[in-house]
Amino acid sequence: MGSNVIASAMAGFDGHRGSVFYLAIDPESQHLGYGRQLMTHIEEALHAMGCPKMNILVRATNDEVLAFYRKLGYSVDDAVSIGKRLIPDD
Repeated sequence: MGSNVIASAMAGFDGHRGSVFYLAIDPESQHLGYGRQLMTHIEEALHAMGCPKMNILVRATNDEVLAFYRKLGYSVDDAVSIGKRLIPDD
């Protein structure tokens, strides 16, 4: 029996908002419910900590991931994400 990682996520709570970073599912294991299971676990854990709201950044062109989050009840916030490169892309 193998021990390959098929799903991973990093989440955090700053005392004001929860965030999910780098939710990833092995391509061969996508569409089997692992992403939904991870998000349910994260939401329950953050809710238990008193987290009132989740924020997730997704590139506007990533239609498949946006559809995934919409199915989980997420919607686009009326907010602007701003950034500044500290290390230039190659």
